[in-house]
Amino acid sequence: MAFAVVLVILVLGSVLFHFLSPWNITPIASNWGSIDVTMLITLVITAVVFIAVNFFIAYAVIKFRHTPERKAQYEPENKKLEWWLTLGTSVGIIAMLAPGLIVYADFVNVPEDAHQVEVVGQQWSWSFRFPGEDGELGKSAIEHISTDNGFGVDPLDGAGQDDRLLTSNTLVLPVNRPVKLLLRSKDVLHNFYVPNFRVKMDSVPGQVSYQWFTPTRTGDFEVLCAEYCGIGHFNMRAFIKVVEQQEYDDWLAGLPTFAQSLKKEASEKLSVKAEKGMQVAQQKGCMACHGFESSPAGPSWLGLYGSTRVMKDGSEVVADDDYLKEAILEPNASVVKGYAPIMPKLELSELEMESVIAFIKERGNETDPEHQQGTDAGKASGAELAQSKGCTACHSIDGSRLVGPSWQGIYGSERTLASGETVTVNDAYLKESMFKPNAKMVEGYPPVMPPSQLSTAQANALIEYIKSL
Repeated sequence: MAFAVVLVILVLGSVLFHFLSPWNITPIASNWGSIDVTMLITLVITAVVFIAVNFFIAYAVIKFRHTPERKAQYEPENKKLEWWLTLGTSVGIIAMLAPGLIVYADFVNVPEDAHQVEVVGQQWSWSFRFPGEDGELGKSAIEHISTDNGFGVDPLDGAGQDDRLLTSNTLVLPVNRPVKLLLRSKDVLHNFYVPNFRVKMDSVPGQVSYQWFTPTRTGDFEVLCAEYCGIGHFNMRAFIKVVEQQEYDDWLAGLPTFAQSLKKEASEKLSVKAEKGMQVAQQKGCMACHGFESSPAGPSWLGLYGSTRVMKDGSEVVADDDYLKEAILEPNASVVKGYAPIMPKLELSELEMESVIAFIKERGNETDPEHQQGTDAGKASGAELAQSKGCTACHSIDGSRLVGPSWQGIYGSERTLASGETVTVNDAYLKESMFKPNAKMVEGYPPVMPPSQLSTAQANALIEYIKSL
């Protein structure tokens, strides 16, 4: 008897808690109200079953409780009851599944007038790419991803030259206009989740998934990663800012295009690309005959770029990009006077060739790649980058210990590495820690930081911010 009373109290308490609870479904800011309706239908059906089953158990406990005079009847089968239970269960399951199938059909069928935005996830930040004036996103592939091409856009694809790039963590979208998000991941499994929009989809390495929605009101809405993706998962956040169409158009026009970023990176990222070129030159054996000292086998690269060279036939050429490309692809077509035609053809990709030329430019002319020194703007952008790129997930700015060393007071200090070596934290060390994070690990910290996809300017901005701490 007491057990039956407890069951009834639990059922009534659950129903009252539902109707009196402040934890109701929050109003959404997109077109997916049907998802809330589907959840409500499921809740009602399961609630009815929950109440009916528990009330029946309470009734049975009271009605058929044990007494000395009562003897249980053995009834192994009741076909009528079985048919009713089968029919009722089937109706309930269909009632729960049907709305979900209808919503799913809407979810996978994107409206024809939806505009596209590419969302790229990596530990632990989001980046975004928009079609340019042609309305078409350029092709992308993992082999094109580098520090100066974080989206992996094919540099030879004309459709991608006008694509607009956004590396900050605030995505702006127009109100009352459907948008299709194309989801990619550069490292591990992520999930792009906007609770206020009721949209949630995995971002899987090696494939492109998608989701679509129509923002129905202006405002700021938080984006979360809903798939555990490593130590900094909790800090992999972004924001969607929904604005009027004109404001969106003005904002989009201010974003740099892929072509503009390549030109900008060409000047800002020379040292990183040159380092890659040095590796290619060493791997391909170029340094055996060329270098920055005089060599009897091949022309020295010291001061080569931009200089005038006298060829075997007496003609003169300027050592620019075109000349160097020809010298690499067809080395014996035009030979410098005084040298033998012995250089073999090299099989280099376009990016490898550009890297070698960058190496010749920088090292041969002894340029100083350091720039963007210590301005307030640099510090401010560095603080913004630290947040948007997920750096603060592992590095604190107040001296507290997280997964990685705190940035407070780190610049200029001496650190003991896991190898036992002591280093001074200067610009060079910090930059190496960004691009080769596990090369010199500080003692007591795990080697878990992924390589940064930062431009030299962004790395310098972060360093200026770290200095200010």
